[in-house]
Amino acid sequence: MHRVLLVDDDVGFTDMVREFLQLEGFAVDAVHDGSACLRSDLGNMDLVVLDVMLPELSGFEVLKRLRQISSVPVIMLTARGEEVDRIVGLEIGADDYVPKPVNSRELIARIRAVLRRTSGRGAGQTGDITVGEIRLSAASRNAWVDEQKLDLTSAEFNLLEHMLRNVGRVVPREELSAAAFGRQLSVMAADRNVDTLVSKVRRKLGPGADDDQRIKTVRNVGYIYALPSA
Repeated sequence: MHRVLLVDDDVGFTDMVREFLQLEGFAVDAVHDGSACLRSDLGNMDLVVLDVMLPELSGFEVLKRLRQISSVPVIMLTARGEEVDRIVGLEIGADDYVPKPVNSRELIARIRAVLRRTSGRGAGQTGDITVGEIRLSAASRNAWVDEQKLDLTSAEFNLLEHMLRNVGRVVPREELSAAAFGRQLSVMAADRNVDTLVSKVRRKLGPGADDDQRIKTVRNVGYIYALPSA
């Protein structure tokens, strides 16, 4: 049974979502402010649903602090409907986002999609990948530059894995969006979200051999992970 932590100051809302999730077979805890979230037993949580609009500490601030102590998957809830909120959430480590008012069945589908992405891979997708000085293990969902382990969110790991498995091929943004988030987005949303993720992954990988950029932009199409120099 997967355990989910709901973080929202609307007690009626959390009670409603808790009941629905429990009917779908999830174990659910709920807290109503950011400080309580950070005090929770995150090591026993499989996923956190985190509202942006919280008292005292905003959801963004909670996520920043949470990412310093845990890699638990996080789905953010945003009532403002602003694209910038979604981009900021992804930038600081969210795995997905759902707009309010929440459709309960969509939330369940998003939770299950994130859990699938963070619970391993099927046969044929569990071996190590080595491209130049980058090594990735799909089984443990870890990646390294030489011997330095990278601190990647779930979506960042998914994007990097897909690019490494398609090294030397131009990968469209829509394909990268589906690989990173487990679903197709609108063209505009896919472009913005993927660009944000690629920027973060580039920074975490650091400069490549001869200071050449590993992930190259292909204008109006997508990105290509460059083949290492011979």
